[in-house]
Parts: sequence; structure tokens; C-alpha cells
Amino acid sequence: MSQRTALYKKHQESDAKLVDFAGWDMPIHYGSQLNEHKQVRADAGMFDVSHMVILDLEGDDAKAFLQHLLANDVEKISQQTGKALYSCMLNHDGKVIDDLIVYYLADNFYRIVVNAGTRAKDIAWMQQQLGDYQATLTEREDWSMIAVQGPNARDKACSVLSTDEAEQAKALKIFVGASIGDYFIARTGYTGEDGFEIMVNNQQVAELWDQLLAAGVKPIGLGARDTLRLEAGMNLYGTDMDETTSPLISGLTWTVAWQPKSRDFIGRAALEQEKAEGVQQKFVGLVLEDRGVLRGHQTVITATGVEGKITSGTFSPSLGRAIALARVPADIGDTCKVAIRNRHLTAKVVKPQFVRHGKSCL
Repeated sequence: MSQRTALYKKHQESDAKLVDFAGWDMPIHYGSQLNEHKQVRADAGMFDVSHMVILDLEGDDAKAFLQHLLANDVEKISQQTGKALYSCMLNHDGKVIDDLIVYYLADNFYRIVVNAGTRAKDIAWMQQQLGDYQATLTEREDWSMIAVQGPNARDKACSVLSTDEAEQAKALKIFVGASIGDYFIARTGYTGEDGFEIMVNNQQVAELWDQLLAAGVKPIGLGARDTLRLEAGMNLYGTDMDETTSPLISGLTWTVAWQPKSRDFIGRAALEQEKAEGVQQKFVGLVLEDRGVLRGHQTVITATGVEGKITSGTFSPSLGRAIALARVPADIGDTCKVAIRNRHLTAKVVKPQFVRHGKSCL
């Protein structure tokens, strides 16, 4: 039986179409995925992301442990309380176990958010790597999370907070979180729009949901969340990268902190070898020039005849064109062909980012 978040009844009240997602009953849409997508791009929408896994890491060795565990370097965020860092967590072969966000709350206290579908293996891996490090990992199953996203998201979210809480929330810079009243509010998201991700106790989340509804924030399902994140060029674990791919061929080289050279993070030796041998593939965006729809697993054919694969594809509601993320040969040119139903259709090769803050990046 699928698990249910503390907002399950609220989804039912809003006539959500519920589907199984990573073992959870989650709303795919509330009537129209297209309208929900446009709502977030134009105004404000909210997503129940309580299926995501919130972990608190505490102890004297918390920082040292994360410097070993993650490909990115938590030293980057150690100067500002609440600062967030996006990173991959790799295995010893340099392949991606998961991608995550970690918040610096104190030298001995970090908050980590990982994906729902990788919960069991992530926690098992972290516990295994903890070894002799003086730190403990605690899952915050008592918390839920709502993402409020869109150009008006911050203003509408702040309207349901007290005056003091609203002032603190409005002062948050991008990729920073803080404990504010009963909430942990972070200026983060997965849509390419501004907004907050708000963590709150399971017993209080339904009240917050209703307050946001009354403030004009519309509920948005996971269907629109996927088209929004793809337009923003944001990777989805299990689709765009997994334990068979390294960050170097997944558009995530920027998340690997090579300096200082003395930091021996898990997977470093394998990545250095891959880099030294010459990375053979790269991660790109595709925009279909012909009529059709791009989907995951479709074959990409380059001018030299060497093939690549689409990892994520959709029809972009914001652009009115088919777009995709793809892993392709490193020497791909400005255009390629995509095999769709026995046809080879032309696609333009672009940077893997299509829409940000409601505007085209093409």
C-alpha cells in the first residue's frame, strides 16, 4: 500500500488525480496539468513535496563527514547560517547515488533533503559511510514540506505569516533557509521560478495549506512540476542521471569541487581518471525544429552517425515547442536528428536550460 502525506485529504478535497509516485499517493494534477504549469509561470502555485526526505546531521564531525561524502564542498557554505548547497552523492566509481540539498545551520548541524525514491539506499549509504565519524543522522518524519513557486509566490506566502515572520522570510537571499517561527523556510525550488520551500510539523501543514489557498496560491500536481523543472533544465534523478552515470556526463560538472586537492571525497579518484582520459559524452538541451514530441529514451543521431539518448523530453507549454535533455557524444554539432516513429526529425542543440523566471533562454 502506498504511503500518504499529511496533506492527502487536502488533495482529495481539491479533486486531485492521485497516482503512485516513489511509493506515495501523490497528486499528478488537479484537473489540468497545462493550466497548473501556466499558473506557476504567471502567478503562484504550491506543491506538496512532503514525500521528500528531510535528514538532520549533528555532531562534532558533521562537517568533516560531508566533505568526504559529497562531491561538492560544504566549506563553501560554512560562512553563512542557512546557506544551501546542491551536490551529488557518489559511489566509489564516481557514479551518482543521488542529488541533494544540504543546509549549513551550525558547524555541528546540517539539514539535508534527498529524493523520496532513493530514501532507503541514501540513508543506508550515509550510515555505512559514517563509520567512526562523531555524528548522528536523524530522519525528520515529523515534518512535511510545501513548495510555493512563481513570480508572486514569495509575496503570497508572506501574506499568511505574522509581520515579524514575513520580514524574516522576505529578507532571505536565494538558496538560503532559516528557522522562522514554527517553520523552516528556504528560498529554493525546482521550477525555475522564485519562491519558498517551507518545512513545518505534520500537525500544522494542513492549516498552512488552507491559508495559502485562501491567499490565492493554487495547488499544483507533480505533472506540472516535471514540465516546469525540465523547462528550467533541472535534472531528475533516475531519469537524467543514476548509478550508471557520472556527474561529468550529466551536466553536473559544476557541482564537483576539485579544490582543495587534499579533499578526498568519495568517487574523486574515479572522476579524475574519467577526466584525464577525456570525457566522451556531454549533457545538452534539444529543441525540436520539426513537428513532434520529444520523449525519454529516443535516439539522438549526430552528423558523424554516433548516437546519443534523450533522458527527459516534453512539449514545453511556455515555448510551444518540444524540448529535451540528452546525453550525446562530446563532439556533437549545432544540430542533430532524433529518431521518432521511423522518422529522423531535426533538433537544435542548445544549453540545457530553456525557461527561467518566465522568460525564454533560447
